[in-house]
Amino acid sequence: MKVLMIGHGAFAQKHMDGIDKIDGAEVVSIMGRREDATKAAAEKRGIKHWSTSLDECLAQDVDCAIITSATQVHAEQAIKCLEAGVHVEVEIPMADTLTDARAIDAAQKKSGKIAMAGHTRRFNPSHQWVHNKITAGDLNILQMDVQTYFFRRTNMNAAGEPRSWVDHLLWHHACHTVDLFQYQTGETVSECFALEGPHHPELGIAMDMSIGMKVPSGAICTLSLSFNNDGPLGTFFRYIGDNGTYLARYDDLFDGKENQIDVSNVDVSMNGIELQDREFFAAIEEGREPNASVAQCLPAMETLDRLEKCLQGQKK
Repeated sequence: MKVLMIGHGAFAQKHMDGIDKIDGAEVVSIMGRREDATKAAAEKRGIKHWSTSLDECLAQDVDCAIITSATQVHAEQAIKCLEAGVHVEVEIPMADTLTDARAIDAAQKKSGKIAMAGHTRRFNPSHQWVHNKITAGDLNILQMDVQTYFFRRTNMNAAGEPRSWVDHLLWHHACHTVDLFQYQTGETVSECFALEGPHHPELGIAMDMSIGMKVPSGAICTLSLSFNNDGPLGTFFRYIGDNGTYLARYDDLFDGKENQIDVSNVDVSMNGIELQDREFFAAIEEGREPNASVAQCLPAMETLDRLEKCLQGQKK
């Protein structure tokens, strides 16, 4: 499996670390925005080909592409890959508008190639364990309570380096939970609302946000997000069910009494991004739709669009 890595920042490094553990998969080309940084990223990992031209990279002998570039170019790059006959996995969010997300879905259908979204929460062993319990009929979700907290008052990425684009609480970070809530309940959100705090004077984005969602069965989700949190960082999930309460903190899972649950045997790895990439490669080899295909994740984008319209309505 010959992989083109589009982008070489913090998340590209996480993908390449995971790919190193997957037999038969190899990154053979890196595409970046700046020549010096792209060349350095390729040389550091011993990757022979690199370029700042996506067309040049797609002309190489590649089977698939993983897109980890700026959110604003995800859709354009994903569509170009599909039109070139290359399978694509695009990091979350696949786009920052519903129109662009639908355009990727249309390009996938036209090309017949695989298009997968990087919704890692579906693959984290902690959330897989809960999902397995749900599908076995042993748990129904009544409420999910989620906190997504960062301390990010400057335009920095996950590695603490300057970003060339501005991150977004709704279209990026809320996307994880919106999709996970619909995935775990097996339903599409029927009611939702969003509130946002003051916008950053330079970045122009809301630094705090509150989201509420409900599915037809009655299950609800409460999501709090902040870039102002000077404390424990990350996303923390509380599943409140009819037959138990579970707390997921990254790849650790606890019951409501803080007893840790062993999730080491849920899958072949504890690395959610590695498991996500394994699913992408397996779907290509087996000629099937992957879990977290663009089509499966499109309802999350539709819900985000509704939430954005809710926020826009409050400003009028």
